[in-house]
Amino acid sequence: MAQSSTEAKSAYERLLTKYKRIANVEKAGGLLSWDQQVIMPDEGTPARSQQMSTLSALSHELMTDEEFGELLEAAEADDPTDEQADVLREIRRDYERAVRVPNDLVEEISATSSEAITAWKEAKAEDDFETFAPYLEKHVELKRKYAEHIDPDRDPYEVLFEDYEPCLPLEQAEEILAEVREVLVSMIEDIRESDEELAVDAFEGEFPAGKQEELARDALTTLGYPWERGRLDTAPHPFSSGTQFDARVTTRYDESDPLGSLFSTIHEFGHALYTLGLPDEHYATPLGEDRDLSVHESQSRLWENHVGRSRAFWQHFLPTFEEHFPETDATVEDAYEAANQVYEDNLIRVEADELTYHLHIVIRFELERELVSGDLSVEDVPEAWNDKYESYLGIRPETDSEGCLQDIHWAYGNFGYFPTYSLGSIMAAQLFAAAEEDIENLDEKIADGEFDDLREWLRENIHQHGRRYETNDLVKRATGDDFTADEFIDYVESKYGELYDL
Repeated sequence: MAQSSTEAKSAYERLLTKYKRIANVEKAGGLLSWDQQVIMPDEGTPARSQQMSTLSALSHELMTDEEFGELLEAAEADDPTDEQADVLREIRRDYERAVRVPNDLVEEISATSSEAITAWKEAKAEDDFETFAPYLEKHVELKRKYAEHIDPDRDPYEVLFEDYEPCLPLEQAEEILAEVREVLVSMIEDIRESDEELAVDAFEGEFPAGKQEELARDALTTLGYPWERGRLDTAPHPFSSGTQFDARVTTRYDESDPLGSLFSTIHEFGHALYTLGLPDEHYATPLGEDRDLSVHESQSRLWENHVGRSRAFWQHFLPTFEEHFPETDATVEDAYEAANQVYEDNLIRVEADELTYHLHIVIRFELERELVSGDLSVEDVPEAWNDKYESYLGIRPETDSEGCLQDIHWAYGNFGYFPTYSLGSIMAAQLFAAAEEDIENLDEKIADGEFDDLREWLRENIHQHGRRYETNDLVKRATGDDFTADEFIDYVESKYGELYDL
């Protein structure tokens, strides 16, 4: 009797078919999340909460299905090729975490997130932490349970960190961050004592949101954003999401700060470009998915800081800026200095300068570790937040909206997420230094508005690999060196040493 088509397929092929179903359920959830943050009516939350909860539960059920585990074991035992072994490694990691977590807990976390996002928006708009506090309390409780199910013998924060950075040990991440923090604290002190006066007022004035949107669209087109696979919208907290066929960008506008929306747009372009650079043919498989959040953040920070804040970029883009805002009276050097000033009084992470940004991350990192460990109660978060800002940055928020309510991440229950922001910035410096070595006259190309070579270098060295390589291996393949803070430290010391005559 002839085998059926299903029976004729290898265990690996059957496993991959099931994995694709899981991936598509998750990507549908991602699209619903985008809709909730961008265009969903205010009163859509009750239905959306149920929809998101159902999709999360379905994804978890499919992943933890007995047949899925059996196919995974069979595929691993069936002499896989090197490529198949890489795929199976990633599926095994996902499976082992998922199978340890009860389905009802996954569903409850998802439902809480959907409700918390709406509560966070309201709390931020009304400057009312008490509106959000019960949801944060519930998230902390649920995520402790989640971590305990995965590994009751380990630091729960370490377990949660692995959801966003599965391939870098927390110890390695902390060592890199500690090295950078030590350098930056000293450098920021020196900068504040410097007598150099930068052109910080180069972009002062009123800049209508409609005109800023036109500028953002021109910036995306200049950098090479494929509009046939994306779109630009606004969101309270800018983000990018999607797939290699549809990667969307959001930003926000402050009519007194045109650079804020511009750099936010360029940052999210970097995320979208990574997503769009994943191979089409591997869609909904590990080879068609991003490596992790540190690598993802490296792409956004590379475009934002190493391209968007460079002299070369402003040589090319300042005339475009002046077309939209003809009252602007700034030289390229003025624009470069304004784009790279170090603020003395910035309270908002997404509006922070390139250096103090990392102290914003340290504050969140320390607070969420204390929340997860139980050393900090939710009701004490606003005061603890304000105390750390006063201690680390010499400024104190006057409202919770500009303090502990400014980020959306805790509304999702994303504890362990924040360190990847700084890790990504550090990685970006190492990758850009390697790109400069490989691409002849890269600085001149940027000044001429030619970004094809840089996009192709990133696609070849990072994007096209998906999750084939683990983080340290991916960085070493791209740069020839282990992932370290060395290039980042060299970069900031050189750049800000020149700017502030240190």
